[in-house]
Amino acid sequence: MLNFIARRIAGGAVLLLVISLLTYLLLSIPDADIGRQILGSGAPQSDVDAKNVALGLDQPVLSQYLHWLGHALRGDLGTSWFSSEDVTLAVANRLPVTLSLMTGVTLVTAVLAFLLGVWAGVRRGAADRFVQILGVVGYALPGFLVTLVLVLVLVLVLVLVLVLVLVLVLVLAVRLDWFPAIGYTPFTESPTRWLATITLPVTSLSIASVAGVSQQVRGAVVDVMRQDYVRTLRARGLSPRRIVLKHVLRNASAPGLSVLGMQFVGLLGGAVLVEQVFGLPGIGSMTVAYTTRGDIPVIMALVMLTVIGVVLINLLVDIMIGWLNPKARIA
Repeated sequence: MLNFIARRIAGGAVLLLVISLLTYLLLSIPDADIGRQILGSGAPQSDVDAKNVALGLDQPVLSQYLHWLGHALRGDLGTSWFSSEDVTLAVANRLPVTLSLMTGVTLVTAVLAFLLGVWAGVRRGAADRFVQILGVVGYALPGFLVTLVLVLVLVLVLVLVLVLVLVLVLVLAVRLDWFPAIGYTPFTESPTRWLATITLPVTSLSIASVAGVSQQVRGAVVDVMRQDYVRTLRARGLSPRRIVLKHVLRNASAPGLSVLGMQFVGLLGGAVLVEQVFGLPGIGSMTVAYTTRGDIPVIMALVMLTVIGVVLINLLVDIMIGWLNPKARIA
């Protein structure tokens, strides 16, 4: 298991290095006069040139990246070009907000998706038949028509999510006053207010995640239920509940856990919209604000934070899958 974890950590470190280099190169491609943007259109050209030199923008891009990387490895992420704010402090102030959303959505998705997936896979019924009909229709339709249908579905999903968010705000926050419509309260300040401020955003983000993961769990459960050893366990007189909880769920968890890990990236994208709607000062809204200005130190910190989060989540998923299925450790 230790070798398995070491390989995953080494792969994550290489991925982090490659993405950091590519991101820096891509951010440096546009020929933007950062000094002019910072000082304004009325600033003398000599001051603009001096500002660009002070920021190191007169150096080759690779030299700029190596300089940033050396400081980042020492824990120094620099300062914002536009606000002169310490990047580490700025990110640290907003990180708890997004982490609260990600943790809440992950827990809600894991619980509900596995319950729904196991229920659909074991009990079958109308929900399972509906999924099978969708699969048959999907294979029968031509590729171009499927593409059009998927585009329409995506548009409808986005509209439904926006409508759901508005309904949640209007009914639960404005009408009933059960939850605050906007704002965020830190957990250390008031645990109950913290829970109230993240309930509506977590609910909004969890719907699509639960749907995706539950589909994978359902398919895996159906496949495992057809295995010979499950029929042998039934013949031995084991109760259906024990078979499902001790044997079926253990072997069917890997696909659901894999999709749950991939949902993390999608949640970061969804968090941008949700944080804007609910007025949450998180990483998502920060990303939008600083990306539009081309503030490379802040953008690099946010990208690296995202990659580290994805690597850690995938590492945790790989460890859980390796624990559930020892054969996966060989891969």
